This record gives sequence, structure tokens and C-alpha cells, in this order.
Amino acid sequence: MGKLKDVNVKIYADGAVIQDMLAAYKTGFVSGFTTNPSLMKKAGVTDYVAFAEKVVKAIPDLPLSFEVFSDDFETMEKEAEKIHALGKNVFIKIPITNTKGESSIPLIKRLEDKGYSLNVTAIFTTEQVEETVAALNPEVENIVSVFAGRIADSGVDPIPYMKKAVEICHAKKNVQLLWASTREVFNVFEADRIGVDIITCPPAVIEKLKHVGKTLEQLSLETVIGFHQDIKKLGFSILSE
Repeated sequence: MGKLKDVNVKIYADGAVIQDMLAAYKTGFVSGFTTNPSLMKKAGVTDYVAFAEKVVKAIPDLPLSFEVFSDDFETMEKEAEKIHALGKNVFIKIPITNTKGESSIPLIKRLEDKGYSLNVTAIFTTEQVEETVAALNPEVENIVSVFAGRIADSGVDPIPYMKKAVEICHAKKNVQLLWASTREVFNVFEADRIGVDIITCPPAVIEKLKHVGKTLEQLSLETVIGFHQDIKKLGFSILSE
């Protein structure tokens, strides 16, 4: 059976509900946190800066990734300045393109020249990984986020893409590859096996990780017990009296 103590991949929690983030923080096996505009929308965040400041204050000792909101690169750069100022443990999430399909690489280069730590996100292709890594400053810690889960959702095996991404990212100092859009606990072990540095997990997967290491016999019994508890709650029987 897989055991979390045996994996080297760092587990980041993905979300924007502060209570969930703090719960994940307290588990002891989470090494960082990521969020994005979609997660903030789902969580009902109404004040970006207030939310980010609260998170930085609550979690001052682990990497935190906050994403820019703008779709034009000039405004994106100003937002990056503000996000960078939030704290030394903050990474600025920059999407690899804007909605027009225009490359973010020139902006990434400018921010790297300033010594900012980035988390370049929404990456799907090997070419995007290559151009991102080429633009990164080897003297600054950076993250390259490849959306392995969404690649799999399209019916494509993400493993060959992730293996190639490992090779590209590890050829440059201070570049960490992140497996994004995790769908299930087994992805943690897949990511670890091929040498991925980080994997982000949503709250549901973080919760399941607490049960890693149980035998299949234990899981079988727990499943039957769960069925039985639900049968009791139904309050009726198949056989009539």
C-alpha cells in the first residue's frame, strides 16, 4: 500500500476557503498553497487584497501562490508588483497566455529581471514548458504548473507530457514542476514516481490523503459499514412483514 511518508513530491493545498486552508495547514503534510480566480469566485471572496493579506498572516512560513486578475499585460505587471509586496513567501501566478492567446513570456522576463518568484500557470504543452523555463531567472525560485488533470480530462495520457516537463524543468536551477488540476489521490503517487516536485490537491483529495496507508481489507469493511449505516437511515426493508 502507498504511504505518504514514502513520497518525495511536495503536496500543496489548492483552494480559497481560509478555513479549509488552515485545516490543511494543520495536517502537517502540506508544504504550500495555491489559489486562482475560479477558486476565489467559488469561495465567495469579495476583496482580493484583504483575502491575500489574511492568508499570508495565517500562513507565514509556507509558499503561497496568488494569481493576477487582469487580461492585459501592463495591468498584470502592476498587479504582480502588489502581489509580490504581500510577503517573501508569495509566488505570483501568471497564466502562460491572456484570453487573446497572446504569450505572457515578455512579461515573465520583465518580472524575472526584477527578481520576482513566479508560478507560471495554465500550461498544457511541452512547447509552453520549454519557452517558460527558457524565460526564467535561475537565481530566483520559480514554479511551472502543468495541468495534468485537465490533460487527462481531454482523454490524453498526461504522463508522457509530465515526464518531458520534469526533464525540461530540472535542466535549470531553481525551477520546480507542479502537477496541477489533481483529480484523485493516486495522482500523488504518479507524480512522485516520475519525479514531479509539487502536486496541488483540492480539499477533497487532502481529506482522502489522511486515509492513505489503509489496507484494501480495511477499506472493504469500512465501505460495508458505510452502506449499513445508510440502510439504517433509510428506515425501511426489502421484505415486508
